[in-house]
Amino acid sequence: MLRRTLFTVLVALLPACSRAAAGDASSVSVGSATMQLAIVPGPSAEAPSPPAPAPSACPAGMLLVEGDYCPEVEQVCLEWMDPPTSRYHHFRCKRYQEPATCKSARVHLRYCIDATERREEGSDLPRNHMSWTSSRALCTEAGGRLCKESEWQFACEGEEMRPYPYGFERDATACNVDISENIGKIGRLVDHRAPVASNPKCASPFGIQDMAGNLEEWTQADGKKMGWKEVLKGSWWIPSRHACRQFQVGHNDVYEGAETGTRCCAEARR
Repeated sequence: MLRRTLFTVLVALLPACSRAAAGDASSVSVGSATMQLAIVPGPSAEAPSPPAPAPSACPAGMLLVEGDYCPEVEQVCLEWMDPPTSRYHHFRCKRYQEPATCKSARVHLRYCIDATERREEGSDLPRNHMSWTSSRALCTEAGGRLCKESEWQFACEGEEMRPYPYGFERDATACNVDISENIGKIGRLVDHRAPVASNPKCASPFGIQDMAGNLEEWTQADGKKMGWKEVLKGSWWIPSRHACRQFQVGHNDVYEGAETGTRCCAEARR
C-alpha cells in the first residue's frame, strides 16, 4: 500500500517538474500539501576570451619599414621643370624614367620610423630649430635613435626606388614645397611650416608623411659622407630637389634653424 502511494505521488509530480524546467520555480499540489520546486540552473558555459592582440613591432607614433633596400640607384630625369635660363635648371626634375635601376646588391632592412616629423609640444606644427645634437638627444630620450641616412632613404622611396616619396613625377601640390615668395633669409626665415601630415598625398610607400619639404631632417651618415657624419634629408619648403636621394652636408652638429627638424628611428620588435 505504501509503495503504491509513493508511485502515485511521483507520477503526479512528473508533469509539474516538466513545467518547472521551463522556469525558475513551480508549485506542485499533492493532496492538501503544496510543495515549491526550485530549479537551479547548471553552470553556464563561459564564452571563450578573445585572443590577445599581437604586440606591435613599433612604438606608438612609428611605422614598420621592412624590405630590400638598394644602396646604389640610377634615376634618369626625362624632363626638367625649369628652363635653361633659370637658376633651378637641372635642379628640379619634373619626370623621371620609370622604373629606376638598382646598380648594386640589395640589403634587407627592418626597423621603425616616425610616421611624421616630431611635433612641438602642444602643437601640430613640426618642431624646428633642431640641431643634429639636439635631435639625437630627443630621439634617445624617447627610446629611439637618429635614423641612418640609408634608413631614411628607404622609408622615403620604398623598393620601387621612387625619386619622390609619392612617385616618379614631381607634384608641387603634394607636399609643402616650392614656396619662393616671402622667404626671408637664412637666420631670419619666414616660417612656412605646415602642420604634420596635413598633406596626405605627401606619403611614402610605407605611409610615412612629409619626407619631402616642410622641414629638413637630420640623419646619421652610414659612413663618413664627404667627411661629415651629419646629413640633412628631404629639404624644406623652398624650391629644391626634394628627392629621396637628395642630401645636404656642410652644417655642423650644433647648427639649427627655422628649417631644421627631427624624425627618429628605432629597432623593430620581433
